[in-house]
Amino acid sequence: MNLNPRHLRDRWRSKHPYYRKSDRNWYKSVVPTPDDIAHSVLLIGDAGAPSLEGDDPVLNLIEQQMRLCERDTTVIFLGDNVYPRGLPPEDHRLREISERRLRAQLDVFKDFAGHVYFLSGNHDWNKGRIDGYAYLLRQEEYVKNYLQRADAYLPENGCPGPVLIDLTPDVLLIIINTQWWVQRGIRPIGERYHCEAQSEEHFLGLLNEAFEQNQHRKILVAAHHPLYSNALHGGNFTVKHHLFPLTAAHKKLYIPLPFAGSLYPLYRKFFGASEDMAHPRYRRMRNGLLAIFKRHRNLIYAAGHDHNLQYIDKKTRHYIVSGSGSKTSFVHQGGRATFTHAHQGFFRLDFLHNDEVWMSVLEPELRPGEGAGEPMVTFRKRLEMEKMASMGPNRYSPAMESF
Repeated sequence: MNLNPRHLRDRWRSKHPYYRKSDRNWYKSVVPTPDDIAHSVLLIGDAGAPSLEGDDPVLNLIEQQMRLCERDTTVIFLGDNVYPRGLPPEDHRLREISERRLRAQLDVFKDFAGHVYFLSGNHDWNKGRIDGYAYLLRQEEYVKNYLQRADAYLPENGCPGPVLIDLTPDVLLIIINTQWWVQRGIRPIGERYHCEAQSEEHFLGLLNEAFEQNQHRKILVAAHHPLYSNALHGGNFTVKHHLFPLTAAHKKLYIPLPFAGSLYPLYRKFFGASEDMAHPRYRRMRNGLLAIFKRHRNLIYAAGHDHNLQYIDKKTRHYIVSGSGSKTSFVHQGGRATFTHAHQGFFRLDFLHNDEVWMSVLEPELRPGEGAGEPMVTFRKRLEMEKMASMGPNRYSPAMESF
């Protein structure tokens, strides 16, 4: 059990924004004007437990932001759209509350002229249980019918993807289904399920081909599971998780299990549940994706899953965790991260006419007893990008070096 005072300090500090030393003066940067922006993308993850008593501060902020220039705005929900177990059958005891939570999000997009896409996460597949595919299909049908948008839930039929969407001539959105890799039970693949990908290797080949054919563009990959994280799913735990391991299942289960309680975080760090990076299936997915990404530039990978806000900078490859749409949890500071914050909010990407890309972190100002105040920008950064000339054939092989 780690009782290092540094970890105790980190638990307190995680409630406050962390900035890498070189980015502490981020607020002095010149702000792009609305006329500079060609297209904006809002990235919201794990929004599946919105407030049903009055207005939800995050959903209010999303609606405010997307109305600024809605025809040139895309909103992406990065999975875990309904807690705790996705959308159950109509006779299930959780059906009513689950449906209300989903509708609270969908109602934001009535008469919205821009684009909105919902992805699935582990909770949407009944927390990864063997009957999760039925839960996924039920939620997909509900979202499409409610919004009257045939492309509102992607990839379709629970397929792994990739789904390619042109946001602008210079920006390509690729949506992938990372839960497919770690799901138990039915995992749709091939013609039987109307999936383009025929196998894991074929999916990775299709993804690499999409990158090869679009090397001259900026590519945004949207998924549920992060590839880098300073939080729980990345194997980072606090002293609380060692002393009170049952709080990982429910935040109010403060039953002390000293010493024996350390077995739980150690197991998740080195072996992992299916939703953790250490799990063999998750690790295989991560290695396959990173093997492709390391060969290409001008990439932004956005995910949710961990309930906090994180940005990890790898030169012209940028990794975002935007998983605090309705919940927050501890995030470790430092390490690979440029920015972290355990606070409700989401990321916004602005693709400018002059080829620049700006990233902002937007958070509702939560005032006890008053609901949400004015939105706060807690971080802003111009992302490093560069133009890429054609590099010729660069075929993917499963034997490619992985991270």
